[in-house]
Amino acid sequence: MTAAADFGYTDAVHALHDALTFGINPSLEPVTAMAEEMGRPQDAFASIQVTGTNGKSSVTRIIAALLEAHGVNTGTYTSPELHSYTERIACGGVPVSEVMFARAVAEALAAAERAGVTPTEFEILTAAALWVFRECGVEVAVLEVGMGGRWDATSVVEPAVAVITGVSLDHTAHLGETREEIAADKAHIIKAGSVVVLGPATTGVERVLTRHAAGLEPQVTMHAVRHGLQASPLGETDTLRYSVTANPQSPGEPSRVDVSGRAPYTGIEVHGPAYQAANVATAVAAAEAFLDRKLDAELVRAAVAATVFPGRFQVLRRDPWLVADAAHNAEAAGVLAKAIGTVWPDPEVRPVVVLGVLSDKDAAGMVFALAPVVAGFVAVAPDSPRALPAEELADVVEHVTGERPGVAGSVAEGIEMALAASPVAGSVVTGSIRTVAEAG
Repeated sequence: MTAAADFGYTDAVHALHDALTFGINPSLEPVTAMAEEMGRPQDAFASIQVTGTNGKSSVTRIIAALLEAHGVNTGTYTSPELHSYTERIACGGVPVSEVMFARAVAEALAAAERAGVTPTEFEILTAAALWVFRECGVEVAVLEVGMGGRWDATSVVEPAVAVITGVSLDHTAHLGETREEIAADKAHIIKAGSVVVLGPATTGVERVLTRHAAGLEPQVTMHAVRHGLQASPLGETDTLRYSVTANPQSPGEPSRVDVSGRAPYTGIEVHGPAYQAANVATAVAAAEAFLDRKLDAELVRAAVAATVFPGRFQVLRRDPWLVADAAHNAEAAGVLAKAIGTVWPDPEVRPVVVLGVLSDKDAAGMVFALAPVVAGFVAVAPDSPRALPAEELADVVEHVTGERPGVAGSVAEGIEMALAASPVAGSVVTGSIRTVAEAG
């Protein structure tokens, strides 16, 4: 097909859904060929690439907010979306319009046709995002990696800053069965001459990442982000440290974070529980690295306070509480469990979890992490062909906890069941981004 004025948003969505059948492509050839046909839009701006098992969407959003606050015209590419594909591509913090999105997808599809390649959904979206960023005249694009790093479509760029938030077991069928193997795949976003930021959850696999970086020329500059006195693989001059100075006392309250980088950034308020502190610190390190200077502390506080994290401990309803969190693997569920234990400190007043997971995820690990801090579970299946059926998920919950959970025919029904069972504490909806999207 060719780019056409009558190609609208609905056409773009249909084309992307059709491309889903092509799955995951372990190659950069299609997206590289598409970018060549589009005149290499990625050369029109600098790039920051963000990978990691958890936290990369939040880190991407905060980096963009910090750079915008410091006068840098910034583009943002995140995934997946909650409600609309347009959420994935933003210029200056504002998602693109449906008209612009459709035109970008049309340009990407036309480039694929000229190049003679059959792209995946993510390759189309990535090429479209690069085209949009050139059209918007951004100075830097902050790109969230879809999966891994070696073959991810975003790796068509040569990032000025490469951020690895952390490494844990997820997507093992594609990335490897150990943290070391997964780290080796993610390490491929580190390119010669780039600045690398290692997030706190890279502890234990730093050697894999530094070994990859050591073989590059021009040399790579590395920084580590660590909590408190957590051991760093680098010297103190290359280590940014952070601490949580206040935890929220209810789901709707912010956390407060102090970060010590090139300057002290104190009293930073961030939406959500303390798990966002690591993301804030990692983003600060990345912004410092890109600008190659200290940041303005007042601008940091204002930018972080204004940043919203859709689907990350997001309060959807009060009295009783309804909170949505897109934890989708065992490590993320463990982090969520800590947050639940903090904002619901009374063990007699805990929320009921509405849980819906995808079939390739560690459902048992997620249940095991959450069970000690919740009043019970309602099993659901989100509207996805990859969803684990609710009855099968209920079997997993029963196996782990010894108690049969409620089973609902939809996320909405599950929420009503959970709120009826826990009318004081409320409910937390979690397990996948699709489950959270259906929560509202």
